[in-house]
Amino acid sequence: MSGPHRIALFGGTFDPIHLGHVEIARLAKELLELDQVRFLPCHTSPHKVGVTSAPAADRLEMARLATRDLPWAVVDDFDLSRPPPSYSYETAEEMARRFPGARLFWLMGADQWRALPRWKNPERLAGLVEFIVFARDGAPEPHAGWTMHFLKGTHPASATAIRQALASEESDTPWLDPEVKNFIRLRHLYAT
Repeated sequence: MSGPHRIALFGGTFDPIHLGHVEIARLAKELLELDQVRFLPCHTSPHKVGVTSAPAADRLEMARLATRDLPWAVVDDFDLSRPPPSYSYETAEEMARRFPGARLFWLMGADQWRALPRWKNPERLAGLVEFIVFARDGAPEPHAGWTMHFLKGTHPASATAIRQALASEESDTPWLDPEVKNFIRLRHLYAT
């Protein structure tokens, strides 16, 4: 098989992408010896309808800027190229089609892992991927029949806190890549 053999899919609104996202991807890459982490910004998460505040094209560009120096990171616009909402099982089906024979993983936080049984068609997703679950406070409970790898770590970054700081024009936003921060300022994103 040519191309990457071990691929993690990292979906989200990335509103904005921050150093915590990048650190989680790096930890997953090291833990599971991944060839690639695909960042998949979505139009609208079915779980966060009404929350996204930056346009999709800007969130895509911020993801590209945040990962520009990481040869193992790929920013993929698949979820942005189709009508919302973005369903994870559909994304996984497309990646399985694109990368036949690759071992696919789905990178997520513990909160998403707990909610996963309520997602649309979670069994279809679980049939295509192994889950990498990032948790701060110990390994999450397993879901019967689904493969889960525990990724322990902590990072203080919060997209909500970053948006609030930017809206109030605070200069201290330490969890943003400088290029991303500059892009946000140039585009007047998150301003009130």
